[in-house]
Amino acid sequence: MKFVDEVRINVAAGKGGDGCLSFRREKFIEYGGPDGGDGGDGGSIYLTVDPQLNTLVDFRFQRHFKARNGQPGSGRDRYGKSAEDLEIRVPAGTFVYDESTDELIGELLEPGSRLLVAKGGRHGMGNAYFKSSTNRAPRKITHGLPGEARELRLELKLLADVGLVGLPNAGKSTLISRVSAARPKVADYPFTTLHPVLGVVSLGPDRSFVIADIPGIIEGAAEGAGLGLQFLRHIERTRLLLHVVDVSSVDPEREPVADIRTVAAELKKHSRQLATRERWLVLNKLDTLAPDLRDAVVRKIRSRLRWKGPLFAISGVTGEGCHDLMLAVEERLRAAAEASQTGESRA
Repeated sequence: MKFVDEVRINVAAGKGGDGCLSFRREKFIEYGGPDGGDGGDGGSIYLTVDPQLNTLVDFRFQRHFKARNGQPGSGRDRYGKSAEDLEIRVPAGTFVYDESTDELIGELLEPGSRLLVAKGGRHGMGNAYFKSSTNRAPRKITHGLPGEARELRLELKLLADVGLVGLPNAGKSTLISRVSAARPKVADYPFTTLHPVLGVVSLGPDRSFVIADIPGIIEGAAEGAGLGLQFLRHIERTRLLLHVVDVSSVDPEREPVADIRTVAAELKKHSRQLATRERWLVLNKLDTLAPDLRDAVVRKIRSRLRWKGPLFAISGVTGEGCHDLMLAVEERLRAAAEASQTGESRA
């Protein structure tokens, strides 16, 4: 279920401030001497890991980053102010390459990691710096150096935050195509998805997550039936499972409660840890039910399963309920990330 989220950005560090050519001029002081100050350093650019981010989708809106220049020096031995460094937030697991040389500059794997990608220019020297016993009135200064500029390639090897599980033809591919830019194969026969498909769900700046359409699980999958164990392994690292269930009345042989129990049993056979992973029920294909029957079907399924967890009724075809589901998922992932971060800081 790994895939690479890749973007190219341009970074330019700030130029160093020029040194100042100045001589002290005060009343009754005939030979004031040089008093030109040095300039300030240009701002550098760093990439820093933000645990709240998990995709590079926000770089679609901004690809050029420039740090400020250092201020020039001035008379009376006043130094120019150095520019502040510019920090660009990226998710953990980002690999940084120089696009022109294909050189790996570094890896950002842990929260709080920081990587210098463009160093700011060094400041220039004012003429006061060059004063000596043999040169009492130097007219020499140096100019600030330009900052580094590079084109970077950011690659993020991702594991999905959310996994869609369910029997074949439950509508997982339709759902992921509805809520993201992923375009998996959609058809009316089983196993249309033969490998995991990942999509990025974007709900606004800094509000995105990765969702994976896991190929259909069937009875016996934990022993290798159907598409086998490989796809059960794919969902072991997801934070949340959305169990998509077909509640349509089109196929009389499909009984939603039995379908739910089948998938739950296969998850438990494969891994006890996976069986206890947070799992939400998503009752799909609501559009196939008569409006006056929908609430009754949802209540019946909840009652028969004695389901206490989150349950959503949606239609992947029409989009009904999909946005509310994605908002709830994003809020849950954000809360989990904040709780994890708080726990680490206390430790």
